[in-house]
Amino acid sequence: MSDKLLEIKDLHVNAGEKEILKGLNLNIKKGEVHVIMGPNGAGKSTLANVILNNPQYTKKSGSVEFEGENINDLSTDQIAKKGIFMSFQLPEEIPGISTMNFLKYAKNKVTEKPVKIFEFKDTVKKYSEELSMNPKLIERNLNVGFSGGEKKKNEILQMLVLNPKLAILDETDSGLDVDAIKIVSKGIEMFKNDDNAVLIITHNTRILNHLKVDYVHVLVNGQIVKTSTAELAEEIEETGYAQYKK
Repeated sequence: MSDKLLEIKDLHVNAGEKEILKGLNLNIKKGEVHVIMGPNGAGKSTLANVILNNPQYTKKSGSVEFEGENINDLSTDQIAKKGIFMSFQLPEEIPGISTMNFLKYAKNKVTEKPVKIFEFKDTVKKYSEELSMNPKLIERNLNVGFSGGEKKKNEILQMLVLNPKLAILDETDSGLDVDAIKIVSKGIEMFKNDDNAVLIITHNTRILNHLKVDYVHVLVNGQIVKTSTAELAEEIEETGYAQYKK
């Protein structure tokens, strides 16, 4: 069985008339942690959204394959059921549904099996403790009145509970203080194993100080222009993206 998880080949994507991704290639295998960095407007968040087939974007050519299957034309919920999870840069507040009920409903949908409620609650409680979350948040309306850090921890909690094959974390570290970044990094380390993979999208290298990363990619003007090891992130921290914009 192949250890290939995600394979993106020569992907061209538009938002309206504007071309955002211009022939992007990316391969992610099981057990790997990848980081995509790049200046604002390079196409980082677009890539995350396109993998999950957000209808705001149009794939003009190229392919997105997950475990060897072309998922170009699948709906977002079908892609989620295949095992791809995405945490949001700005998580939505959803009044009227508690965090616990949301998690239960999402787990039901993804696994298509009824959740064993007591076991499930224990699992959620255990993870929320590991992430130093206030236990009252689990019973409160999803993200309503949560601080920025609490919302981001809640995204990591969802990742741990849903246990996808590929977790895409879009700017999960933005706006977090040092302690919160450590906790988010801890959650990623708890999630990571030889059968899954993580794709972190960021323009900040701080989260990488607490994580073991396999590959760092520089995304500029809709293309990955350089791929290397974690040291690349340190280089960018010092010199910025100017040399890659040429």
